[in-house]
Amino acid sequence: MKYYNLRIKREIEALTEDLFYGLFEVEVEKEYHYDEVKANFVQITKKLKIENGEEIWDAFFSQLDEVRLKLDKDAEAIEANDPAAKSLEEVYMAYPGFQAISIYRIAHVLYQLNVPILPRMMTEYAHSVTGTDIHPGAEIGDYFFIDHATGTVIGETVVIKNNVKIYQGVTLGAFHISKGLLGTKRHPTVEDNVVIYANATILGGNTTIGANSTIGANVWITESIPANSNVIHKYENIIKTKNVAS
Repeated sequence: MKYYNLRIKREIEALTEDLFYGLFEVEVEKEYHYDEVKANFVQITKKLKIENGEEIWDAFFSQLDEVRLKLDKDAEAIEANDPAAKSLEEVYMAYPGFQAISIYRIAHVLYQLNVPILPRMMTEYAHSVTGTDIHPGAEIGDYFFIDHATGTVIGETVVIKNNVKIYQGVTLGAFHISKGLLGTKRHPTVEDNVVIYANATILGGNTTIGANSTIGANVWITESIPANSNVIHKYENIIKTKNVAS
């Protein structure tokens, strides 16, 4: 029987929060803050038996300014599209979708650097606190907005282009689950300017949602949708008057 140090999950949760909050600090605070974060990062890589922790940190840290720029675009998209958002400050402070996207973008850098385990643990922490499950391997463009966030699932090989808005409960998943599909494109592609409403399910690596399309709530899609399409789930509400005893 093998044993694992699962308590390191707490350290990774703390590291993830430090990286998230640190992105929005002023430069003087950030420089001091990241000296401590670097030490924790290197220590965690040692515990996870990941080699060259300091080199990984340097490559990772060099990309954090770009991550912040992307997150500013995401926040602008949320503030511009959600009438409930009264200010950018509210987006940064109060939106779980923004927090989930932020942690995803941090973890995605590590994923691209081929760091094992750690980026997945970061996004699973975000999943636990926001209800949003974004695999760090997904490729997500600029001005991304998840409204309400809860129950959203975005798989490893999903590709999302720019100016995409999705609602709670949306699944961008695989049509089949098999270990033999490892390394293949298993999840959908979503082109520019697409809106996907609540609880829509879109599956399959060959499935593409064409640009400028709107996907209605509760639809189930397993084949590509042309650009400039509207897709709705047809249903019927049956309303009957109750027999109220006199």
